[in-house]
Amino acid sequence: MGLFDMVRKLHPESKLFGFLAGPHGVFSNNYIEITPDYMDKYRNMGGFDMIRAGRHKIETPEQFEASLKNCTELDLDGIAVIGGDDSNTNACLLGEYFASKGAKTTVIGCPKTIDGDLRNEHIEVSFGFDTATKVYAEAIGNLSVDAVSSRKYYHFVRLMGRSASHIALECALQTRVNCCLIGEEVAARDQTLEEITKYVADIIQARADRGKNYGVILVPEGLIEFIPEMGLLISQINEILANEFEGDIEEYVIANLKEAQRSLFNRLPRAISS
Repeated sequence: MGLFDMVRKLHPESKLFGFLAGPHGVFSNNYIEITPDYMDKYRNMGGFDMIRAGRHKIETPEQFEASLKNCTELDLDGIAVIGGDDSNTNACLLGEYFASKGAKTTVIGCPKTIDGDLRNEHIEVSFGFDTATKVYAEAIGNLSVDAVSSRKYYHFVRLMGRSASHIALECALQTRVNCCLIGEEVAARDQTLEEITKYVADIIQARADRGKNYGVILVPEGLIEFIPEMGLLISQINEILANEFEGDIEEYVIANLKEAQRSLFNRLPRAISS
């Protein structure tokens, strides 16, 4: 919406195109023109459904060549790549390729990630993070009020954040929940799954001693990847499964795990270990 309004403000006859499904649309030449009527259908709405999102990358020489050809035929002055670290890395490579070919099209990388993990001296905040945390915080706040009202439930809220716990932390600061697990702290303290479980259980017990059998606990979705012993377990399982074997897969894995990892594996809920 911002791009559309600005190019029209600079020159009323300017055209804005949207490549569908991300990078794949660029090298496959799958695009639509963003007209005023089309823009009005999505104005002030969030999400990715306007031109859809994509996980593809522009990697092969053929894809780079096709991307240049398509942008040149559209006579594009610029192409804006909106996304996280992967998307902006791809934008950098595409920009370097276009420059090496003397292309007219300038490539612009726009930092967009709800995880908030692109912050540095040049980027104060990436758009997406602020909106996501406000929406999440509103929902968490409602759950907190519900917990106080019913006084008999614990709400465990899993938040997005596979490789960073920024969203969980920001939501905890906004809503002051009873407990928030931070993946980076777990990794720095070399905490085990048992220690984390005991930490949460101790909080619940301490609240119970005060007659408060309710609360809200935040968990980032990537927490498991921050637990060092879980990383070792996953690594060992991958190595074991890389070998040929016969018989029951679970029995084979358990038999070949080291003692510490076998003990951890056996303590996992069946729904996870199996």
